[in-house]
Amino acid sequence: MTKSLHYRACHLCEAICGLAIETETLADGETQIRSIKGDPQDGFSRGHICPKAVALQDIQNDPDRIRQPLRRIGQQWQAIAWDEAFELVAERLSAIQAEHGQNAVAVYQGNPSVHNYGLMTHSNYFLGLLKTRNRFSATSVDQLPHHLTSHLMYGHGLLIPIPDIDHTDFMLILGGNPLASNGSIMTVPDVEKRLKAIQARGGKLVVVDPRRSETAAIADQHLFVRPGSDAALLLALLNTLFEEGLTRASHLPVEGLEQVRAAIAEFTAEAMSARCGVPAASIRQLARDFAAANKAVCYGRMGVSTQAFGTLCQWLVQLINLVTGNLDRAGGALCTTPAVDLVASTSGGHFNRWRSRVSGLPEYGGELPVSALAEEMLTPGEGQIRALVTVAGNPVLSTPNGRQLERALDGLDFMLSVDFYINETTRYADLILPPTAPLEHDHYDTTFNVFAVRNVTRFNEAILAKPEGALHDWEIFVGLAKAFAARNNLELKPTLAPEQMIDMGLRFGPYGDRSEHKLSLAALRDHPHGLDLGPLQPNLAARLKTPNKTVQAAPEQLLADLVRFAGQEQPAAHELLLIGRRHVRSNNSWMHNYHRLVKGKPRHQLLMNPADLASRGLVDGQRVQVRSRVGSIEVEVAASDEVMAGVVSLPHGWGHARPGVQLDIARAQPGASANDLTDERRLDALSGNAVLNGVPVEVVAA
Repeated sequence: MTKSLHYRACHLCEAICGLAIETETLADGETQIRSIKGDPQDGFSRGHICPKAVALQDIQNDPDRIRQPLRRIGQQWQAIAWDEAFELVAERLSAIQAEHGQNAVAVYQGNPSVHNYGLMTHSNYFLGLLKTRNRFSATSVDQLPHHLTSHLMYGHGLLIPIPDIDHTDFMLILGGNPLASNGSIMTVPDVEKRLKAIQARGGKLVVVDPRRSETAAIADQHLFVRPGSDAALLLALLNTLFEEGLTRASHLPVEGLEQVRAAIAEFTAEAMSARCGVPAASIRQLARDFAAANKAVCYGRMGVSTQAFGTLCQWLVQLINLVTGNLDRAGGALCTTPAVDLVASTSGGHFNRWRSRVSGLPEYGGELPVSALAEEMLTPGEGQIRALVTVAGNPVLSTPNGRQLERALDGLDFMLSVDFYINETTRYADLILPPTAPLEHDHYDTTFNVFAVRNVTRFNEAILAKPEGALHDWEIFVGLAKAFAARNNLELKPTLAPEQMIDMGLRFGPYGDRSEHKLSLAALRDHPHGLDLGPLQPNLAARLKTPNKTVQAAPEQLLADLVRFAGQEQPAAHELLLIGRRHVRSNNSWMHNYHRLVKGKPRHQLLMNPADLASRGLVDGQRVQVRSRVGSIEVEVAASDEVMAGVVSLPHGWGHARPGVQLDIARAQPGASANDLTDERRLDALSGNAVLNGVPVEVVAA
């Protein structure tokens, strides 16, 4: 028996914590994982890990994980050879497009796509051949407002300023819970210590959230806000900054600030207080405290993106940082200078070049809002979606009105899933192609280094050998592309392995051949604990991608959306509003099949304020029915003063009791899906992003 120690980053969430993984090779040649611990030599994560990292071995050993291609025959699954599977996909998709047009085939890519560099580098090698406008992803479930705001203001959807958490004196968090998420569009391992360090150096942490979250519990101040009304609070804060002369000049070239000031003049703290549920005096004091801090940063995440004015919220977050002089400033909000620079090497993107067939929702970056996916399948006529390719996604549990999507999937002519589970979505597939498991392939974080709170880089070697007969995800897409191209007489461009692409990206990047660092793949292999390339630095002026190289403070689309905001009908006083919540042991819909993550007390109850329970004659622990416009669920209710009155909270990603799901541990603790209640018609009308927070519901005894 031989023991070995390996170093690698965890890819399961955005924090990319460094790991020390001990393996043991047995006499028969089999290699097993013996332990997974935090890597104290990783200067970024500093030895920190969360429970998910330890579960990497559970993914590797999960008996429910698919290890060979499967074809569905009726309700049974049968093994199929790789080449036969590729030919079947090429035959079926080609025939459907020949009969019904290119847009009859749709694509959905799930969140794990950006956690795996083989998918980032090669999925479009095949998917691009389909030339369909019906492309969807998890982006329009939780983060599209971030990208659209940066596209409109800075000229590129990935040019997103990141909180300089290690140097700020005042951090204002809205709709984010980094103690549960480990950061989100803010790659920040060991986040609790980093937040407490702000306080230790005399700074302040303020959290605005309808729930007293784990992050709010350690904050200096927590403000309850009515779900879906963060735009009102942010407008009031920005208005107060202007009105009370609390602004600072910016070194950045900026256009449109006077237009902004005039456009928001009516949205005073006093006018917005009733709408957001925060006293006007508290709003004004928060604005004064933020402006008075030497270095401050405002950060809004999923909770403010997944509401009716999500893009407006993200725009206002940027403006608050800008007008207080904290945009592109140390201790404020800064853009990264990543070793593989996606901003420098890609176009700024596009918006609203075409719209969805049924509801007319706008595309962003070539993708349509996923809330339109089901209706595009269910609505007859030219352009109706008749086939679907899903990649590392489970939209039945992760997108609005999952029950409607189930009906749509059941009526497709053909469905392909690249996934290694038979889950709530892939059970409808005709064919499932499983890639290798995470520790069986190498990896580079192309995306999360772009959002990191320090400029860091590392290459992650495979820990375990690739099993005989298995394919990496990028090899699956190469195989699909070759089969599809051959059937359709298409010329296929040569491609490289992902690691070769990364080597080129490093060499041509800001720390590459033309710099003192001379970064390359070989250089990173000499640094298994990763390389720290230094703190974030002001760089936005030089990186702006707008046509005139200025910050566009007043995009016409956002000014126009203020009119919609002003005219929005407010929820009824007695109405309960549903919000989601996250947990550090959970990761969307796919981390519930590992005992070490789901053991202990159930975490999928509906949280409800005791006063709301009493007024409805309900009691802690009973089964209740929760109803919305689109459907109903049954769930156990838990009394909690964590949530403000008028608010109920249910975590997303549960609902594993559907027939045909082959996830034994998850099915034993199925929970209920929050997306059986969320409404595909409730959208941020500007971006098309789904509204998952502030959904009106009714709660009654089951």
